[in-house]
Amino acid sequence: MNRFNPLHVAILLIVLLGFLMFHLSGVKKGLIQADKQYKETLQLATDLKGLKSAYSNKIMIEKTMDSVLRLPLLSKSNIKKEITISSIILRSKGMNKNVLDLLMSKILNGSYNISSLQIRRINDETASLKMEIKW
Repeated sequence: MNRFNPLHVAILLIVLLGFLMFHLSGVKKGLIQADKQYKETLQLATDLKGLKSAYSNKIMIEKTMDSVLRLPLLSKSNIKKEITISSIILRSKGMNKNVLDLLMSKILNGSYNISSLQIRRINDETASLKMEIKW
Protein backbone atom coordinates (compact mmCIF):
# COMPACT_ATOMS: atom_id res chain seq x y z
CA MET A 1 0.00 0.00 0.00
CA ASN A 2 2.97 2.28 -0.05
CA ARG A 3 2.73 2.73 -3.78
CA PHE A 4 0.37 5.09 -5.63
CA ASN A 5 -2.10 3.61 -8.01
CA PRO A 6 -1.44 5.15 -11.48
CA LEU A 7 -5.18 5.10 -12.25
CA HIS A 8 -5.91 7.27 -9.17
CA VAL A 9 -3.14 9.69 -10.13
CA ALA A 10 -4.49 9.95 -13.71
CA ILE A 11 -8.04 10.63 -12.45
CA LEU A 12 -6.72 13.24 -10.01
CA LEU A 13 -4.80 14.95 -12.83
CA ILE A 14 -7.88 14.94 -15.09
CA VAL A 15 -10.06 16.42 -12.31
CA LEU A 16 -7.39 19.04 -11.57
CA LEU A 17 -7.13 19.90 -15.29
CA GLY A 18 -10.95 20.23 -15.52
CA PHE A 19 -11.02 22.51 -12.46
CA LEU A 20 -8.25 24.70 -13.90
CA MET A 21 -10.04 24.94 -17.29
CA PHE A 22 -13.27 25.97 -15.55
CA HIS A 23 -11.46 28.58 -13.45
CA LEU A 24 -9.59 29.86 -16.52
CA SER A 25 -12.83 30.35 -18.46
CA GLY A 26 -14.24 32.43 -15.58
CA VAL A 27 -11.11 34.59 -15.52
CA LYS A 28 -11.34 35.05 -19.31
CA LYS A 29 -14.95 36.26 -19.00
CA GLY A 30 -13.88 38.72 -16.29
CA LEU A 31 -11.04 39.98 -18.47
CA ILE A 32 -13.36 40.49 -21.45
CA GLN A 33 -15.82 42.39 -19.25
CA ALA A 34 -13.04 44.56 -17.77
CA ASP A 35 -11.77 45.35 -21.28
CA LYS A 36 -15.28 46.34 -22.36
CA GLN A 37 -15.66 48.63 -19.32
CA TYR A 38 -12.26 50.18 -20.04
CA LYS A 39 -13.28 50.97 -23.63
CA GLU A 40 -16.56 52.54 -22.44
CA THR A 41 -14.72 54.63 -19.85
CA LEU A 42 -12.15 55.73 -22.41
CA GLN A 43 -14.93 56.80 -24.82
CA LEU A 44 -16.69 58.72 -22.03
CA ALA A 45 -13.46 60.47 -21.05
CA THR A 46 -12.82 61.46 -24.67
CA ASP A 47 -16.35 62.83 -24.98
CA LEU A 48 -16.04 64.77 -21.73
CA LYS A 49 -12.71 66.24 -22.79
CA GLY A 50 -14.24 67.41 -26.06
CA LEU A 51 -17.23 68.94 -24.31
CA LYS A 52 -15.01 70.67 -21.78
CA SER A 53 -12.84 72.18 -24.49
CA ALA A 54 -15.93 73.36 -26.39
CA TYR A 55 -17.91 74.81 -23.50
CA SER A 56 -15.46 75.95 -20.84
CA ASN A 57 -12.90 77.95 -22.81
CA LYS A 58 -13.29 81.44 -21.33
CA ILE A 59 -11.01 83.24 -23.79
CA MET A 60 -12.66 81.66 -26.84
CA ILE A 61 -16.15 82.49 -25.58
CA GLU A 62 -15.19 86.11 -24.91
CA LYS A 63 -13.60 86.52 -28.35
CA THR A 64 -16.53 85.00 -30.22
CA MET A 65 -19.06 87.05 -28.23
CA ASP A 66 -17.08 90.22 -29.01
CA SER A 67 -17.04 89.36 -32.71
CA VAL A 68 -20.79 88.65 -32.67
CA LEU A 69 -21.54 91.92 -30.89
CA ARG A 70 -19.36 93.83 -33.39
CA LEU A 71 -21.67 92.92 -36.28
CA PRO A 72 -23.06 96.13 -37.84
CA LEU A 73 -26.70 95.48 -36.95
CA LEU A 74 -25.87 94.35 -33.41
CA SER A 75 -23.40 97.17 -32.68
CA LYS A 76 -26.16 99.74 -33.35
CA SER A 77 -28.51 98.12 -30.87
CA ASN A 78 -28.25 98.77 -27.16
CA ILE A 79 -26.75 95.47 -25.94
CA LYS A 80 -24.77 95.67 -22.70
CA LYS A 81 -22.14 93.00 -22.02
CA GLU A 82 -21.11 92.32 -18.42
CA ILE A 83 -18.28 89.89 -17.65
CA THR A 84 -18.31 88.20 -14.25
CA ILE A 85 -15.99 85.60 -12.76
CA SER A 86 -17.85 82.65 -14.24
CA SER A 87 -20.05 84.07 -17.00
CA ILE A 88 -20.96 86.74 -19.53
CA ILE A 89 -24.29 88.49 -19.11
CA LEU A 90 -25.91 90.15 -22.13
CA ARG A 91 -28.70 92.67 -21.48
CA SER A 92 -30.87 94.87 -23.61
CA LYS A 93 -33.91 96.82 -22.49
CA GLY A 94 -35.28 97.26 -25.97
CA MET A 95 -34.12 95.73 -29.22
CA ASN A 96 -35.71 95.27 -32.60
CA LYS A 97 -37.05 91.79 -33.37
CA ASN A 98 -34.74 91.49 -36.40
CA VAL A 99 -31.73 92.28 -34.24
CA LEU A 100 -32.92 89.76 -31.65
CA ASP A 101 -33.37 87.15 -34.38
CA LEU A 102 -29.83 87.75 -35.67
CA LEU A 103 -28.33 87.60 -32.18
CA MET A 104 -30.17 84.40 -31.27
CA SER A 105 -29.20 82.70 -34.55
CA LYS A 106 -25.52 83.54 -33.96
CA ILE A 107 -25.57 82.37 -30.34
CA LEU A 108 -27.67 79.24 -30.79
CA ASN A 109 -25.55 78.08 -33.72
CA GLY A 110 -22.39 78.31 -31.59
CA SER A 111 -21.35 76.08 -28.71
CA TYR A 112 -22.16 78.06 -25.59
CA ASN A 113 -23.39 77.00 -22.17
CA ILE A 114 -26.47 79.21 -21.83
CA SER A 115 -27.54 79.03 -18.20
CA SER A 116 -30.40 81.53 -18.33
CA LEU A 117 -32.32 83.23 -21.11
CA GLN A 118 -35.14 85.72 -20.63
CA ILE A 119 -36.83 87.37 -23.59
CA ARG A 120 -39.81 89.62 -22.89
CA ARG A 121 -41.95 91.20 -25.52
CA ILE A 122 -42.38 94.94 -25.05
CA ASN A 123 -44.51 95.51 -28.15
CA ASP A 124 -44.87 94.02 -31.64
CA GLU A 125 -41.47 95.28 -32.81
CA THR A 126 -39.26 95.34 -29.67
CA ALA A 127 -38.28 92.97 -26.89
CA SER A 128 -36.00 92.94 -23.86
CA LEU A 129 -33.26 90.37 -23.39
CA LYS A 130 -31.24 88.98 -20.51
CA MET A 131 -28.90 86.05 -21.21
CA GLU A 132 -26.18 84.43 -19.11
CA ILE A 133 -23.49 82.34 -20.77
CA LYS A 134 -21.30 80.36 -18.37
CA TRP A 135 -17.89 78.78 -18.88
